[in-house]
Amino acid sequence: MSKPLHDDSTLLARRRFLEASGRYGFTAAVVAALGGTLWNGRALAQTAADEAAKQKAAKVTMLFATKYKIEDWAVYAVPQAQYKQNLEAASRGAIYVKLHPAGQLGVGAALAQKIQGGTVQGGAVSLSNFSPYAPSVDLINIPFWCGENQRFANLVTSRAWDKDITPKVVARGYKAIFYFTVDPRTVATRRGHKPVRTPADMQGMKMRVPPSQLLQQFYRLAGANPTVVPWGETPTALKQGVADGLDPSISALAVFGFQDIIANILALRSVPDAQMFAANANWYNQLDTDLKTAFDLAASKTQVESFVQIAKARANAIAIMKKGGAQIAVPTAAEYTQWVEACGEQRREWNDFKVKLAGSIENFERLKEAANTKGPITVGDFTG
Repeated sequence: MSKPLHDDSTLLARRRFLEASGRYGFTAAVVAALGGTLWNGRALAQTAADEAAKQKAAKVTMLFATKYKIEDWAVYAVPQAQYKQNLEAASRGAIYVKLHPAGQLGVGAALAQKIQGGTVQGGAVSLSNFSPYAPSVDLINIPFWCGENQRFANLVTSRAWDKDITPKVVARGYKAIFYFTVDPRTVATRRGHKPVRTPADMQGMKMRVPPSQLLQQFYRLAGANPTVVPWGETPTALKQGVADGLDPSISALAVFGFQDIIANILALRSVPDAQMFAANANWYNQLDTDLKTAFDLAASKTQVESFVQIAKARANAIAIMKKGGAQIAVPTAAEYTQWVEACGEQRREWNDFKVKLAGSIENFERLKEAANTKGPITVGDFTG
């Protein structure tokens, strides 16, 4: 859907990776790339043999799928290779993780459905795509209450989230491995369209949104015309003027190649561009006690690593977007206040969603308090 993100050396490495995958298997190529032995034929063969031996010796094999390439980690903090390493180490080889990145086993809602059905044991899914199968997680798409990285980290590691949201996720057939974010969503506008700094700048703007009722209401409150466009059609829609803007994080804009389309980005901190690693609940429940303990330890370790990577990935993403000509801004305090007043969670228009997704206004308030209470993870936001 887009141009390559990286330079010729990266393209050459990608070609070598595909060659190694074809000859030695995908997982062996992943491990060799992580270990710096992708160009060493003898080391590659040994890696393939080692991976085959690890899988044979393991008690359990976990198929783990995402829509992201392994190398996207540098720009987009989805820690799939790190999770494989951590889970295999924590379980002392009893669980073998077979990675299927780059959409090999499906993406978005289709992948969420496969995890729910158990044909894939685990994967990474955005909370927007996950919400049709576990609607309660869609709460995070109510704007201006957990959009900042720190508030989101506080929320998803809190007792309130574990008490109120986790049982609803489990009831839908999922084991939440951990939740993470790749930075807050933005308001990004195409070339030829004016930059956006306040809701007044969005009046009549055609804002591309996913099929999320909450995000549609958000931009409607801001004065825009929400326009549902499938993700794969979004670049064309922007180039043709069918849509004027979109809202992924800076890292998402970079990793999906929007640097030749986007002129201006407002780092708004409205809603987290949130993801989760999820497993099939029945598969997890069949693990013995020791393996469940290892599973949970690996999840905690990888979650921390994902939040640490955000700043590094963002810096790389900003460099890519600026090289393409995009201007990146952060709202002033006065501008931010205008957004909150126009669209924030305090507005009565959000009450029905709060009751539907949290169970009651009181439950939502408890979750908001958790988002505002410092948790075990420390993480920053982009400040310009």
